[in-house]
Amino acid sequence: MEIRTVSIIGLGALGILFGNHLSKRMPKADLRIIADRDRIKKYESNHMYCNGEPCEFNYMTPEELCEPADLIIFTVKYDGLNDAIQAMKNQVGEQTIILSALNGITSETVIGETYGMDKILHCVAQGMDAVKIGNKLTYEHMGMLCFGEGQPGVISTKVNKVTEFFEKMEFPYQAVIDMNRRLWGKFMLNVGVNQTVAVYESNYGQIQKEGQARDTMISAMREVMVLSEIKGINLNEDDLNYWLDILSTLSPGGKPSMRQDLEAKRYSEVELFSGTVIKMGEKYCIPTPVNQQLYDKIKFVESQY
Repeated sequence: MEIRTVSIIGLGALGILFGNHLSKRMPKADLRIIADRDRIKKYESNHMYCNGEPCEFNYMTPEELCEPADLIIFTVKYDGLNDAIQAMKNQVGEQTIILSALNGITSETVIGETYGMDKILHCVAQGMDAVKIGNKLTYEHMGMLCFGEGQPGVISTKVNKVTEFFEKMEFPYQAVIDMNRRLWGKFMLNVGVNQTVAVYESNYGQIQKEGQARDTMISAMREVMVLSEIKGINLNEDDLNYWLDILSTLSPGGKPSMRQDLEAKRYSEVELFSGTVIKMGEKYCIPTPVNQQLYDKIKFVESQY
């Protein structure tokens, strides 16, 4: 069976970005934005905008009964994942395929504990430079979703179904046969980019050029490379250069979500990035001084709220 219905939970930058794109290409009733009643009321009264255009979304509460979705996309922040998993119970059926666009390297496992790893495709969102302020999202580069099975070298029926759907929707994507490496590579990028831009109170432009901020970013990424060797992922210089090339395509004025969080005095995903690196380093007796420094600075900023 082909993918016809899609449910998205999380109307942050990625949720709006993906939802807006799909809403222009599929029947309104077939694209569901899942949210509680209070959020839906807020979304409907304020409207959501993507590059200046109002988004036409079909909202549904978690309690509403419906046919299970063919495809689910999680776009919440990590601290909202457990609530989101519970909220999607009525959307999950036997044939449902699940993609998680969350940062980090663990969300697929967390979702799979509830719904089964057989429904999960490993996924990363990369290459987007979206900035969300209030109910307005702006971006120059939509980026893409990269997805694949957790087992290297496998192109499954699930992968083919999502590929066919994204082709039909003109949705930027890449089917990947080594998703563990891609997940770790994206994690390495986030650890470097998100935290450095947040600490230096800057934007992508500052870390796209030579200087102290870029040096800090790359040093933080190299600490992830060392840890990846212990996990058998073995990220190398080619991986580092691949992700630096992705970084070079982003709008210089754009900012990652962590920078946007600190500007808005929201608590960030620092535990997901340097927090994870530090704990892993302690476990395997690997020093992670750059990530420790970034972690301390971000936690200090958050302590001043």
